[in-house]
Amino acid sequence: MILAPVAVSMAATFGFTIILHIRGVKMLAAAAGGGIGWLVYLVLFKVTSSATFASFAASLAVGVFSEIMAAAFKSPATVFTVCAIIPLVPGSGIYYTMWESIQKNSAKSISLGIETLFIAGAIAMGLAVSSSVFRIISAAAKPGKRKRPGRGPRRV
Repeated sequence: MILAPVAVSMAATFGFTIILHIRGVKMLAAAAGGGIGWLVYLVLFKVTSSATFASFAASLAVGVFSEIMAAAFKSPATVFTVCAIIPLVPGSGIYYTMWESIQKNSAKSISLGIETLFIAGAIAMGLAVSSSVFRIISAAAKPGKRKRPGRGPRRV
């Protein structure tokens, strides 16, 4: 039951790789990232009933996956992130917010709009956290690039 939406998510992500001119095995990797993100979202939404938390965790998973694929393929992480995050974008929330606004149901429109903003913010935070963690890890892994704490520039 959960595999069909994940497969559709992977197909949609694969379609975006075509639109964005990504080629080769990177297409499959980005599609897998979209499937992983949607799988994490579905499982956590079923467990917690919180779309915001599920979106945060799913975007965190997409960010981590994208950073790993970027290192494996020696390409920028955005190649994978942009495509894989598409299934998580709260398009229906935006649509229904506008619909309720047009129907003059301002209370429902505001409620849906705030929920959609929280989801979008959670997605942004998940991607930011994963990117920041990988930057810290990669900076620590390069011994020649670290600054010495508490000292000024090194004079020779």
